[in-house]
Amino acid sequence: MSVKRLHITNGDSLTDYLRELDYKDDILTWREMLCEGPTVPLIDSEEFYNTRKSFLNTYYNIPESDYNLKAELSILDDATTYDEINLWFEYDLFCHINLIAVISLLHQKEINKPLYLICSGRIEGEKELKGLSELTPAQLKHHYKTKIKLKASDIDLAVALWRTYCGKDHNIFKPYILENSSFKYLTNCLKAHIERFPKQKTGLCSIEENILKLIKNKDIKSKHHLLGNCLNHQGYYGFGDIQYSRMIDKLSDFYEVSEDGLKLNRKGYDALLGEHNFASEVMNALDFGGVSRLDYQFSTSENKLIKTVNHVN
Repeated sequence: MSVKRLHITNGDSLTDYLRELDYKDDILTWREMLCEGPTVPLIDSEEFYNTRKSFLNTYYNIPESDYNLKAELSILDDATTYDEINLWFEYDLFCHINLIAVISLLHQKEINKPLYLICSGRIEGEKELKGLSELTPAQLKHHYKTKIKLKASDIDLAVALWRTYCGKDHNIFKPYILENSSFKYLTNCLKAHIERFPKQKTGLCSIEENILKLIKNKDIKSKHHLLGNCLNHQGYYGFGDIQYSRMIDKLSDFYEVSEDGLKLNRKGYDALLGEHNFASEVMNALDFGGVSRLDYQFSTSENKLIKTVNHVN
């Protein structure tokens, strides 16, 4: 008797790749970027969909009519027919927040099927971390063959992490950084998330500081050139073009653009030197799940988030 499988992928690129490789099972394509914007715990709800549609429209000009996650999730209405569910997600923060949301969704729907994780990252003989769509057919087949069956403790962990992400205190993530699980890259992702909040000294997060350092240290010819460098030097974030383009624009007061390229101005150098806290000037009032990034600042000395003074209740 053949096994009926459902694959849940991290986007259209991988779904198309699997189809090219003749995967004939049902595929649910997860089209979301929950690493940015407000979220609510109950995923398959009108509150969730309306919250996400509003955010994506406001921040990225994505028409609300283009948001189709609800329709995509309808495949789960017949989830009892599947023998197993395969989760195809990558090593980075972008994918891991989507991953914990997917696992939480299955938990909320009481879909108790064996869950398997296919997660890319370090590849033997390769220097750079690799996304699933970047793997050769042979590498992808090997990843699938060696997929990891998630334990009950892994599922409980994902549910707890999603609840925390939708909550008001992201310091609660800290104990989970050291927790053992089947999520090989979770520690790196949680650390990366905490460092997305503005630093106490500069008011810029690690990503924003890195963008300014790229301008300072590399011969950046244009914003497009800077975007390419950001995408190639982002570590465990896994962000896309639209996210980095928005951040680059938010930092426009810190550099000058000319025919010769991009150069830091005085404010840019002051920011990297920690001469002033620029959080209020950047005003990147983005929500991460249940909390605004401006509500907290990251203390490098204490390695934790500190409530922003003018946001203390």
